[in-house]
Amino acid sequence: MNARLASTAALAFLLSAALPARAVDTQLLNLVMPDATVLAGVNVDQAKTSVFGQFVLTQVQNADIQKLVAATGFDPTQDVQEVLAAAGAVNSKTGLVLARGTFNPQQVAAAAAAHGGTTTETYGSTTIIEDQKQTHGVAFLGSNIAVAGDVASVKAAIDRQTKPSSLPAAVVLQVKQWSAQDAWVISTVPPSSLHPSSTAPSIPGVGPGAAVNGALQTIQAAAGGVNFNGSGDNVLITAQATADNAQDATAIAQTLQLLASVAQLQAAKDPALQQLAQSLKVSTSGTVVNVTVSLPEAQLQGLLAHPHTQVHPHKM
Repeated sequence: MNARLASTAALAFLLSAALPARAVDTQLLNLVMPDATVLAGVNVDQAKTSVFGQFVLTQVQNADIQKLVAATGFDPTQDVQEVLAAAGAVNSKTGLVLARGTFNPQQVAAAAAAHGGTTTETYGSTTIIEDQKQTHGVAFLGSNIAVAGDVASVKAAIDRQTKPSSLPAAVVLQVKQWSAQDAWVISTVPPSSLHPSSTAPSIPGVGPGAAVNGALQTIQAAAGGVNFNGSGDNVLITAQATADNAQDATAIAQTLQLLASVAQLQAAKDPALQQLAQSLKVSTSGTVVNVTVSLPEAQLQGLLAHPHTQVHPHKM
């Protein structure tokens, strides 16, 4: 999975909101490549009305964002309504990030040209702003949809305006199910087959050589979502992992419970992290492992505000 797309997907998974969730924008979904293996989305509009969503948005308003606002007048924390990220077939290195919002394509293109390092290509009636190597680009489909990714994927998305994508029916069903939450992500392939960013944090105790790694390697597909209306002021995170058989599903559940127990033991001085581990609920149903975590918004803000807290269990 492309590192930039992985980072976008991670941000999409973190953003959430307090309004009633709705399913993914169909127009955006129709632009996704039919062989997509990972999809993630967030309703940014909802995040703006959530206390925790506002907190997350303030965290991404760094110097680069301010420069972007100054140069183009475009503020991604204010002008974007929904984001959908998709990765193509495993090892294809293709990916798309689609956004619905309010855009001024001419102003963005002028700012890109003024700062150099970009070129433009006209594809049909659409202008694609590309890097100098012409490997990645961004295009605007009207004034309310932006498409970014490798150039071939961007062009294919442009074509799908008139010939919508035909995702497998099972994938569409999953997307409809999980995108009803505020933020969501699904992988239709084993997570172990993906290639996360080199800067992505490792999962304690599940790296190469760790005994628990074998159990998690049996996951064939996974999905997760975030709901800020879970219960009171709590954030409710739900996830599912699908294994080949019931025995592997039980092993995965036991592994997650073991990691939670280790985290509790080693996080005695961090009440937020300890509460996170204590709230983890794991169950199985045939080949499916169900996971839920419920945490007060204030506690989650504390965890994100102090990311230096880590748990380092011994290899098991």
